[in-house]
Amino acid sequence: MNRNYQRELEQILNQKENRGKTLLLHACCAPCSSYCLEYLREYFKITVFYYNPNITREPEYRKRVEEEKRLIATYNRQLETGNLEGMHSTLQAYRIDVLEGDYTPQAFLKMAKGREQCPEGTERCFLCYEMRLRETAKQALNGRFDYFTTTLSISPLKNAGKLNEIGEKLSAEYGVPYLVSDFKKKNGYLRSIRLSEQFSLYRQDYCGCIYSEAERNQFKNQKEQKEV
Repeated sequence: MNRNYQRELEQILNQKENRGKTLLLHACCAPCSSYCLEYLREYFKITVFYYNPNITREPEYRKRVEEEKRLIATYNRQLETGNLEGMHSTLQAYRIDVLEGDYTPQAFLKMAKGREQCPEGTERCFLCYEMRLRETAKQALNGRFDYFTTTLSISPLKNAGKLNEIGEKLSAEYGVPYLVSDFKKKNGYLRSIRLSEQFSLYRQDYCGCIYSEAERNQFKNQKEQKEV
């Protein structure tokens, strides 16, 4: 039986006792974060945890993490000035903090060894999900957060069922509740595109690792050859 993760999330959000609780939100990039933060800051005191060793080229990593910080600063400034034009937010929303994890691409490459040829969205990606979520769970435990979760489920290319499965497994292991989600639902992905345009966010066209980059380049080359 397929679970409706969006419905489960809404049930949690509608419990009055959860308002103002702390959430450690793993973020993969600013565009994906845009909708998740707009949505969840009405309910939780969020700390964004930027931990993405899968972004194997350092200039790309630095570009993405700075965009994440710029977006968070913009969202906080909206509350400070009371200017929420164009937003689905209220002045009752909470400020957002940010925590940048260690940048350790060598750890990702070690994990991916022997799985370099796995197609996008299969075993290598699932292990990457777990790698990032495990570190998030550790940080949530150490920081005594009430919940942890990730923005990854907003992408149509990410397996929400697998993400939630991993999150709930780690929740049991670390003793911190995992906030189930499928953020692409209720037009979440479409909203993230519009927010990216609104704030002129850098929107990459591959996940971040050298393997997804190679797959992206191969697809582009094949498309160009067909058009010739």
